[in-house]
Order: sequence, then C-alpha cells, then structure tokens
Amino acid sequence: MRLAGKIAIVTGGGSGFGEGIVRKFVEEGARVVLMDRDLAAAERVAGEHGDSVKPIAGDVSALDGFNAARDLAISAFGGLHILVNNAGIGQSPMPMEEMDEGLFDRLFDVNIRSIYNGARAVLPHFKAQKQGAILNVASTGGVSPRPNLTWYNASKGWGIAATKGMAIELAPFGIRVNAINPVAGETPLLSTFIGGDTEEIRARIVSTIPIGRLSTPADMGNAAAFLCSDEASMITGVDLLVDGGKCI
Repeated sequence: MRLAGKIAIVTGGGSGFGEGIVRKFVEEGARVVLMDRDLAAAERVAGEHGDSVKPIAGDVSALDGFNAARDLAISAFGGLHILVNNAGIGQSPMPMEEMDEGLFDRLFDVNIRSIYNGARAVLPHFKAQKQGAILNVASTGGVSPRPNLTWYNASKGWGIAATKGMAIELAPFGIRVNAINPVAGETPLLSTFIGGDTEEIRARIVSTIPIGRLSTPADMGNAAAFLCSDEASMITGVDLLVDGGKCI
C-alpha cells in the first residue's frame, strides 16, 4: 500500500501502459481519475476497480481536459497528489522528410503540449499544498533513437528534457518530476512502431532486448508506482530506463 491516501490523474489509462499504471496504483492504495479520449475504454477499466477509479473523457492536447480531471479529483476524492502524463501517440516508420504536417502537429500536441497543459492545470494546486509528483512517460527512443522514427524520437527527447527542467524548478516547492522510458511493449501501439506485427518482426525486436522480452503494462505500473511513492522522496529529474537492457 505504498500509495495509500494518494490521489492521482493518469492520462491514457484506458489501454496499454496507462491501464497497467492505473491497475498498479489501485493495488497500492491510490484513488485515480482516469482521463482518456476514449470514454468507453476509460469506463471499462474504471469498472474493474469500483469507487477507486473515476473515468473522464479528455484530450490531452487541450487544457480544458486537464482542468476537468483536476476538478474531478478534488470533488470526488478530496485532493490531488500525482499526475501521470502517459497518453501519447507514435508514428509508422518513414523517412523524416515524408511525414506530413498533420501527423507532425498531432505528435507535438499529444506528446509535447500535453505535458505543458498538465503542468498548467495541476501546479497551482501542488504548489499551494507544497507537495506533488509528476511522472512523464517518455521512451527509449528519446535516449537511443531508431532510424525512420525521427520526429517521434524528438518528441520523447523533449519530454525527457522537460522532466529535468521541471524537476529543478519545482524542487523548492516540494514537487518531484520524473520520467520512465519504456522499450517496445505489449500495447495497441506496437504495430505502429514496428511497421506491422508478425512473429518475425517481434523476434527481431526482442533480439535487441538483452532480457529477452517486450515490456508489459505491469512493468510500467511497477516503475510508476515506485517513482510516485514516498519511497522515492529523494528522486527527482530521473528518466528511468524500463527497457530490459536495450540502451546499455
């Protein structure tokens, strides 16, 4: 129960890594506002956890969604202590000059603007209570980029840099900011990143991961729960590799 008494917002919690984070947070005693563009997915996950999870529809590219999630956390649970910026999108492999402006803008809005929006929504509350934890879900692509995913890699590298900048600015207010860097995982986005989903392609990806498997939502939930708990009270500005050794 390392998160007992904590109240969190988790974006993109209706599937994939976000769902794993929601599940682990509840197991560790937290109550969660699950924000997702897909309300049906959010309600499905929330329905597995009773009164501990409140679903809400919201687009992370808009400030209004974060404000509504913050207000729901305070009205339904009585406070807010944690923000997990998990929602993100990927891109199919392609030469960098071939990405159209529409997809580039969407990458920017979901992977970059979302962190900005989340900060604007929660930081006044966190600063007032002199306590809070923010976790940004970045990627190994921001540390060790792969060819033909340049603009996705860049968006995640921005998230890592933002994490460090936020951490140093917010430390005097009692607010910690960290990131996790997943490797390719068992999520709905997998086929987008690897250009398809066949046993051959999976085997090629797994061959680059020393531990010998893809990451899972449970792996991300475990790492997120630790970094957002009081056990990690001396840890801020870290981008933790959850990658089975890929980036060594």
